[in-house]
Amino acid sequence: MPVSADDILDFWFGPPSSNAVIAARQGKLWFGKSAVNDQAVACRFADTLIDATAGRLVHWMATPRGRLALVIVLDQFPHHIHRDRPQAFATDPQALALSLAALDIGEEAQLSPIERVFLYLPLEHAESLALQERAVALFDALARDAADDERALFDNFLDYAIKHRDVVARFGRFPHRNAILGRASTPEETEFLKQPGSRF
Repeated sequence: MPVSADDILDFWFGPPSSNAVIAARQGKLWFGKSAVNDQAVACRFADTLIDATAGRLVHWMATPRGRLALVIVLDQFPHHIHRDRPQAFATDPQALALSLAALDIGEEAQLSPIERVFLYLPLEHAESLALQERAVALFDALARDAADDERALFDNFLDYAIKHRDVVARFGRFPHRNAILGRASTPEETEFLKQPGSRF
C-alpha cells in the first residue's frame, strides 16, 4: 500500500505523548547510528524517498504536518538509507526549500515543539552561515518557550545548533562531509577532525 504522511509521522514520533517522552523513546532512531534502524528505514521507506525526490508527494504539502513528513523523508531518511554515501546529502536542498517555505508562512505554529525540531533541522544541516544563524535563533526561541520540565531537552537541541553554526562559521562547511563527498580537506580541517565531537 502507498505510504502516507501519517505513516511517516507515526514511525518517526511514535504514539502521542509529551515532548520529553517522545524524545527519550525515539532518540536512538533519530540520532543513533544503528544498522538495524537504518535497515528498518530502508525497508519501509526507500521507495517513499524516491517518490519524494521525484516530486510525486507534493500533495503532502497541503497541511503543515504533511509538509513536515516530507521534510523528514528528504532530510532524515537519506542518512539512514544512504549512510556515509554522497546520496545521504542529495536531497538536502529539497528539504531546506520545504522548511523555509513553511517558516515563511508560519506553519511551525501548528506543530508541537518536538515536531518543530525536525522542521528546523534542514537549516542546521546547511553549509551556509546565514542559515546556521537562523537555525540557532529558531532553536533558541524553542528553548525559551519550553515548559520548565522540558527546558533541558530543548536546551540540548539549541546546543547542537550552536555547535553546527560554529563549525560552519569557522570552515564554511562541515569538514566531516569531505571524505564522503570527495572534497579535499584543508590541513586545519584534518586537525579538527581528529578532535572528539567533530563528526556530527
